[in-house]
Amino acid sequence: MAKREDRQRDDKPDDGIRSKLVAVNRVTKVVKGGRNMRFSALVVVGDGNGSVGIGTGKAAEVPEAIRKAEQSARRRMMPIALSGSTLPHKVNGKFGKSNVLMMPAPEGTGVIAGSSVRAVVELCGIKNITTKSYGSRNPINCVKATFEGLMALRTPEKVASLRGKTVEEITANG
Repeated sequence: MAKREDRQRDDKPDDGIRSKLVAVNRVTKVVKGGRNMRFSALVVVGDGNGSVGIGTGKAAEVPEAIRKAEQSARRRMMPIALSGSTLPHKVNGKFGKSNVLMMPAPEGTGVIAGSSVRAVVELCGIKNITTKSYGSRNPINCVKATFEGLMALRTPEKVASLRGKTVEEITANG
């Protein structure tokens, strides 16, 4: 009876947020009595409408690590500045030795990206983008570099307000 109640409690209402598992690693800690095996998981969550978050979790079992990572990612969701279904401008994200170059693409191009970068940009809601990873191709570092790059995006309105001008003034003066 208790198991059925637990299952019903776990069924949460659909809030429109999707998640994607990017990587699961087995990590080992050597202690006096031998080795402690655990699992770390990297999860990306997004609403497909300009918000995305990444999170990691570690536990003795894979499902528990994934659950922890998803909770962490939901807490760290951030809004991303988009221009329709692509980026407003070219951006370079860096984390560790990973370097991810993201460029806006015309309508119909699709998502041209590696698996770890693809997870982040698709869950963010970007439909047309071209990316290239340089340096380390480690999935964790690539995901974090992509997230850093997306956080650095600015809309034309944001740039104009930082300069104390309007978008019309900037476009007229070039």
